[in-house]
Amino acid sequence: QLQLVESGGELVQPGGSLRLSCAVSRFTLDYYAIGWFRQAPGKEREGVSCISSRGVITNHASSVKGRFTISRDNAKNTVYLQMNSLKPEDTAVYYCAASMQRATCSLVLSWYDYWGQGTQVTVSS
Repeated sequence: QLQLVESGGELVQPGGSLRLSCAVSRFTLDYYAIGWFRQAPGKEREGVSCISSRGVITNHASSVKGRFTISRDNAKNTVYLQMNSLKPEDTAVYYCAASMQRATCSLVLSWYDYWGQGTQVTVSS
């Protein structure tokens, strides 16, 4: 079964930057679209960014558009989420997820088949 492991979350000041990584193992990343999601305390999990299997299609939630960038390195089996101009409202556990519907991507949770365990991002002064 596909395994996903997130890393890179930490405490950062408002206005700062972080890069999250999602490392995929047991299967090649080429076959999967990848999405990043987040869940803040007391809130539902929401889609943040996604990328198709070849990296041709990306999508971002309106709340992060212009600040977050998603990319992938299939040779390294890793997908990245570059987060700039971070705000306190970006504080959440961030999850990556994989879908076998690889031609495009989606910010809908049910579209994804496999999930990682999450990494905590805290934006605070």
